[in-house]
Amino acid sequence: MTDTNRKMHIGAALLATGEQMASWLYPGTPADGATNLAHYRHMVEKAEAGKLDFAFIADGLFINEVSMPQYLDRLEPVTTLSVLSAYSSRIGLVGTVSATYSEPFTVARQFASLDHLSGGRAGWNLVTSALDGAALNHSRERHPAHGERYERASEHLKVVRGLWDSWEEDAFSRDKESGVFFDPDKMHRLDHQGKHFTVQGPLNIRRSPQGYPVVFQAGSSEAGKELAAEGADAVFTGMGGVQTVEASKRFYDDVKGRLSKYGRRRDELLILPGIAPVVGATQEEAEAKYERIAGLISIENALRYLGRWFNHHDFTQYPLDEPFPDLGDVGSENYKSVTDNIKRQAREEGLTLRQAALRNATPKGPLVGTPERIADVLERFFREEAVDGFIILGHVLPEGIDDFVDHVVPILQQRGLFREEYEHDTLRGHLGLAMPKNRYAEARKEGGQAIPLSQQIAEQGEIAGEAAPTNQTTA
Repeated sequence: MTDTNRKMHIGAALLATGEQMASWLYPGTPADGATNLAHYRHMVEKAEAGKLDFAFIADGLFINEVSMPQYLDRLEPVTTLSVLSAYSSRIGLVGTVSATYSEPFTVARQFASLDHLSGGRAGWNLVTSALDGAALNHSRERHPAHGERYERASEHLKVVRGLWDSWEEDAFSRDKESGVFFDPDKMHRLDHQGKHFTVQGPLNIRRSPQGYPVVFQAGSSEAGKELAAEGADAVFTGMGGVQTVEASKRFYDDVKGRLSKYGRRRDELLILPGIAPVVGATQEEAEAKYERIAGLISIENALRYLGRWFNHHDFTQYPLDEPFPDLGDVGSENYKSVTDNIKRQAREEGLTLRQAALRNATPKGPLVGTPERIADVLERFFREEAVDGFIILGHVLPEGIDDFVDHVVPILQQRGLFREEYEHDTLRGHLGLAMPKNRYAEARKEGGQAIPLSQQIAEQGEIAGEAAPTNQTTA
């Protein structure tokens, strides 16, 4: 039965100049937006004024001569969010860090620090990195295979959370009279020895204000969905997630249906597809705005952007106005869910290569229209329990965020679908997620000892009925 008091969760992606690869050319968008602090400050303040749940910064670890312009010169997310925490007070701050090319101790420390600096508003978007070239920037000869990356990510997340439990809540007394700074009995070493990581601990920062910062996961492949069900708090999905209610609900039910085998409830994981609304006072104005945005990109650049999803495959070798080429398994190892969707749409709709490339460069979908029309679409997806909310990507920024906050959010608020004021101070509070209990404090209450992490990992595989997601080989 639908909960009539249920509210949408909405975040804003601060994607430099915008989601569209030529967005830096758009009037009103700062060409240097990717590294412009005033631009980021404006977007986070606008998102907070709209009472959005969080602001999100994506990241990547490899560029080349054909990378999108806004990817060539970009700020590191955790550093940027730490600065933005000083320009905001309530909105959550979520940043991307790769589990493939980072160490758990460093990640645990980074996000615990951000959580303290922001007063409990930090979130980690855990990714496994899809671009092969990232290996060459991290002293590795090859990029790990898809299954190996997700196996590593699963262990990485468990180690990070283990480190976040290093200190019990009241471990630091800092009593000047007695000279006692902390209680050593409430400090805990992890002593983890696993397949991918050996980490002693403890973490050298006290427990996070949220217990654990919120963990987001962005993969929509089979392995990605399994990792999300196992340990994430929220899932980002691509814009394909709001093409139809039926397709969105299939994904929603698929991921939520995996939670029970990990001992989790359906409400412990949020599904948040990305959307890029184009808002106009009239339908005609919105359509004209979309065409202006789409017209920023040339077919040559659209083909390069399309190639990015397929491991920089060269699409210039094919005729532009003939059916989309049969690519076989090209691109299957990395952006599997994205490339499968592109190929499926081209096949089902009979798209030419030109049409598929331009559509991919500036996805249109059902969210081009008046504020009322856009609110109607979002409400339908939400009421059908096909989503828990959305993340605003914005073809061009800051216009994409400004228009949504100024014109769509008030309608959602009037309909009782979105908050009018913040009711909590933490990101967990905004998202309706419980604060995790410290494993050692809980074991102390029960008169026992916390289960070692290595044993937890082994038991988790038994619960899932398999050794994976460590054995996941499907992209």
